[in-house]
Amino acid sequence: MVATLNSTGTPALFMHAADAIHGDLGMIQAGDFVICISKSGDTPEIKVLVPLLRRKQVPMAALVSNRDSYLAKQADFVLHAPVEREACPHNLAPTTSTTAALALGDALAVALLESRGFTSHDFATLHPGGTLGKKLYLKVGDLSRQNQAPQVLLNAGLREIILEISGKRLGATAVLDGVGALQGIITDGDLRRMLTNFEPERLREVQAQTIMTPSPVAIDMEEFAAEALARMQARNITQLVVTEAGRFQGFIHLHDLLREGLV
Repeated sequence: MVATLNSTGTPALFMHAADAIHGDLGMIQAGDFVICISKSGDTPEIKVLVPLLRRKQVPMAALVSNRDSYLAKQADFVLHAPVEREACPHNLAPTTSTTAALALGDALAVALLESRGFTSHDFATLHPGGTLGKKLYLKVGDLSRQNQAPQVLLNAGLREIILEISGKRLGATAVLDGVGALQGIITDGDLRRMLTNFEPERLREVQAQTIMTPSPVAIDMEEFAAEALARMQARNITQLVVTEAGRFQGFIHLHDLLREGLV
């Protein structure tokens, strides 16, 4: 529960009731809010702790199964988690009751993040590590800048196209006009299809503009890398043209996303 609250923007600490009376009570400061979790609400350590919390004058909620317990009667608020029987066959080990408490804790955390207007961007700032964090903060430009930017002009010949695709090792090249505006894309697949459509003696006539795919699928540098993956999967392709303000900047490849663990 503490981990969930912290990760959704509500600072929280765990304090064991038995440890509280041996120094850990110093965790609690003015302005804090205390949630006491106890199935019965009548344990000896709870009965010792509650008067000490009252002296600190901090508001207190009781997360209990028994609404008639000492804890419930002393608390300012009650979160009722009724449990008739534990999953333990002897009805002894806390199982069902701890699950019910955790569920209420999740509900409380969600209510707090909604009331605070906590966004996915806020979540990303608290989860910068691992795949989850990368999905929330890694941008297309962070990956595409590491790649070369293969490009040819509209009138480029077949040899130049092949050398550009092979040399930059991204399986494709952008096709630009004389002022640098993106006009299309040529992929390895386009080259293979060209060989079935052109007679050998006509290969010298091939230009980029005759075999390119116009209006290629593109993504802006400021988009999230996870969105690039979604577009690739939706179109069953392995690379996207990357643009900034509509101008060609490079490529992002499926291998880039694999390397970052996003796939």
